Amino acid sequence: MGRGLRARWEMGRGQPVRWGLLVGCGETAGESVGWAERVWSGQRQAGGGAFCPNRQAPADVAPAARPRSLLARRAHRPDGRPGRGGLTAHRLRSGLGRSVVATLAGQRTLPAPSVRLAPAIETASWELQHSCPQACRVPEDTEPGQSPRFDRPGDVVVGGSFSIFHFYNVTLFDFTAPPAGLASSSVSTWGYQVAQGFVFAIEEINRDTHLLPNLTLGFSIRNSGDSVHGALHETMGFLTGCEEPIPNYTCGLSPPRAALVGDTRSVVSIPMARLLGLYKFPQVSYSSTLASLSDKTQFPSFLRTLASDLMSSHALAQLVLHFQWSWVGILAQDDDFGQQSSSLVTRELGQAGVCIEFHLHIPSLRSLEKINTIVHKMENCTATIILVFLSNSNFQLILQRLLGRGTMGQVWVSRETLHIAFALNTPGVSQVLQGSFSLLQHTSLAPGLPEFLSRLHPTRTPEDMFMKRFWEVTFRCKWPQGSQEPAGNSTVQGGVRFCSGNESLPVQEHPFREVIKLDVAYSAVYSIAHALQDLLACESEDEVCADTRHFQPWQLLRPLRKVHFKTPDGTEIMFDANGDVVTEFDILRGQKTAEGPFHFVHIGTVNPRASLGDRMTIHLMKKELQVPSSVCSRSCAPGFSQIPRQGFPHCCFDCSRCPEGHFADQTDMKQCLLCPEEQYSSHTRDHCLPRTEIFLAFDEPLGLTLASAALMLAGLVLLVLGVFLKHWDTPVVRANNRALSYMLLTSLALCALSALLFLGRPTAATCLLRQTTFAIVFTVAVSSILAKTLTVVLAFRVTRPGDRVQVCLRPGASTSVVLIASLVQVVLCGVWLGTSPPFPERDTASEPSHIVIQCQEGSGVAFYCVLGYLGLLAGVTFSVAFLARGLPDAFNETKFLTFSMLLFCSVWTTFLPLYHSARGKATVAVEIFSILASTAGLLGGIFIPKCYIILLKPEQNTPDWLRRGCWAQRERQSKELQSRRLSQGPSSRASPR
Repeated sequence: MGRGLRARWEMGRGQPVRWGLLVGCGETAGESVGWAERVWSGQRQAGGGAFCPNRQAPADVAPAARPRSLLARRAHRPDGRPGRGGLTAHRLRSGLGRSVVATLAGQRTLPAPSVRLAPAIETASWELQHSCPQACRVPEDTEPGQSPRFDRPGDVVVGGSFSIFHFYNVTLFDFTAPPAGLASSSVSTWGYQVAQGFVFAIEEINRDTHLLPNLTLGFSIRNSGDSVHGALHETMGFLTGCEEPIPNYTCGLSPPRAALVGDTRSVVSIPMARLLGLYKFPQVSYSSTLASLSDKTQFPSFLRTLASDLMSSHALAQLVLHFQWSWVGILAQDDDFGQQSSSLVTRELGQAGVCIEFHLHIPSLRSLEKINTIVHKMENCTATIILVFLSNSNFQLILQRLLGRGTMGQVWVSRETLHIAFALNTPGVSQVLQGSFSLLQHTSLAPGLPEFLSRLHPTRTPEDMFMKRFWEVTFRCKWPQGSQEPAGNSTVQGGVRFCSGNESLPVQEHPFREVIKLDVAYSAVYSIAHALQDLLACESEDEVCADTRHFQPWQLLRPLRKVHFKTPDGTEIMFDANGDVVTEFDILRGQKTAEGPFHFVHIGTVNPRASLGDRMTIHLMKKELQVPSSVCSRSCAPGFSQIPRQGFPHCCFDCSRCPEGHFADQTDMKQCLLCPEEQYSSHTRDHCLPRTEIFLAFDEPLGLTLASAALMLAGLVLLVLGVFLKHWDTPVVRANNRALSYMLLTSLALCALSALLFLGRPTAATCLLRQTTFAIVFTVAVSSILAKTLTVVLAFRVTRPGDRVQVCLRPGASTSVVLIASLVQVVLCGVWLGTSPPFPERDTASEPSHIVIQCQEGSGVAFYCVLGYLGLLAGVTFSVAFLARGLPDAFNETKFLTFSMLLFCSVWTTFLPLYHSARGKATVAVEIFSILASTAGLLGGIFIPKCYIILLKPEQNTPDWLRRGCWAQRERQSKELQSRRLSQGPSSRASPR
């Protein structure tokens, strides 16, 4: 037989045989057998019920008071209900119990064994199955190695796990002996008062005539010690009802246990949730926020009455986005809480375009060296907003270092307000926390809780094993000889102040009472009560009805997830699919005025229920709330766009003014927008204005000036033509080939008038006539000058009668030159108009604020071919005239022709760069000016000197003057020739030597 295990056969005729569980008082098989035999032989104390020697026995055990198994007798079905099955027997030796043995407890029919057990052992085995060892009793007072608790009986018991006594001196186990109980080293007054809030809610529900009217709730408050070891020990103790718990069994009869409330920290609640999830035992936490606890696969029976880290981190990120903070820093604890919460916020802020300047992790264990390093990094950072995911101790260390270095200006934003309130215990730290923001979950208030706490006294609840230590810590005194009875007056002996029992709790005021929530367990208790109400009411058809004596805890899990009610203060409580409460957040801001102390001001709420997509709705109590800004670069005003800085996050940028034709009508635009084609950007580049159509019109000053100049020039040409016609028989007119002179003057008049085609609104007809008319008439003019020049040159080259060159001096030869040269230009213009003719267009690029209506040349190649031919013709004419400038002529014809062509070529050489650099209607003005200037140059260079002789020097316009002039010119030329020969004679004679 195994150690501590006794098996027996239950035999009956035709009856099934059941395997049973025997838990012996002895540590060995021999001790258990000996103890069982002594029991059989009558060595028991009077009154029965005492099964272990040298131990105080409880009351007699009724035959029905058999130990109940939580797992050994039944396994869980997939739907959460327990079914038949069992667990393999094994021995568990740890801090959770002394000697635990489990066996298979399924029913099966077996034949009668050949050997019967001794009657003493068989009887002892039956009594052991119906007994409860001393470990299952709750002692009247705590003894070394025993856990304190606060129990109150009821029809249904609700458990509570709170961190009241903290365990710090934890030693490692070598598993060679059962571990001793952990000694508490400090008392959490907040944890104890939260536990009293739990008691207050239970008592309030028991007084309620509408909620569970025929049911009295009891409770069992356990101390987890803020440690995983203590939490698991007390959780198993609550499930089994034993001081040293035995897994899978409860000792004796006890009221049903409905649910467990707790614990505080997530690191403590997680192992509890894993253990309770095996039993589908409901657990409602009031303070554990880790996001992974929302995973119903790992923690199927875990619920909580506060938002998870995922929800609160999402709310914190929404607060950052609402206040438009784009440059923030993050301080995170190097644990599950800090890493998960900060990563959630970082991911969401990154998706929204917020830049993180630094993301520093602070070790969970205190390290002053690393704290100093982090503070030094923070001093060199420019982010104003600091998001905090730290524990209270590390947060206080950071603030103390910043205060010591005189670093101010940061705005601390936290998803919790409690640690900010704790940090204010440090003198002067309120200067660093000025203007800080925090979120506080909108929880239910417990009316009457402060009064309830003020009435606490050791004499009112003697069963409260925590009251003694709490009283000593709160009032800094000691109970004489461990007694909790009032001592009358406080006395001091040996430097120790004794508690009198007359101390008054209302004197101990809590600063920031709205932040340090003592009623966090209030809504958790009410959730369990309403779930019990729904379970016992059997209102739903698909629910299994239950009564207060026989229901199982797993039956409460489903109605607990579906509860939807309002607490007495009107707070609506409901859970989502993950077992997290759906709640709002209050936005608090720390302020300190010159007159009063530091306090928190409620400035708004964050409502996840009214969310639009992934965005939460934020309501601020003041529309124009002054909040600090935290940006890497100042916002770019409308009219400017952001230019990213090289090597910096995208939140760091420079502002650049939008270029012409672009606009930015909002702040912080990534790039400027292009104005529509019919609009242009304003001077401030923040909007677009409609463009106006412009062209070189007749009625504007420039157009009127050019039109007047063209008409005056054309009139002057016609006037010169009239003079030539009137004096057609004079030597001056006759000497210059009257036909060519008339043709040249006519073409110059047309050149001047062709400039009028460039004025006014361009149409399809004017665009076709502009450049072609200009090119043809100027070709006629230049070819006429070429013909005149060739005539003069050929006239002096003919020396003998009958020379072939005389053919070129016939009257029709000059006209043929003009016609052939003009015909080539006409052909080029025809090809141009036939392939890609000019057309009117709307130019939006030349002038930003206007749309220039102008003629597009169509084919640029054809246009430049026309201009190139005209330039070639002008170059040839100028070259011929320049070479013939020294020929004898009474009226200096060749010199005037050379000068006029020089002016013509100069004007059009200057025209080309000006034409390409000008924009808009200035292009038209440049071309008109070039036309008029070249026309005036030809007119003035060729005909004005002749008009001067005709009109002002008529005595020179005679044949005699012409002959004298020719004779004098020849005499000058002969003298020049002789002087050249004389100058060359001596040098030619000296050369043979």
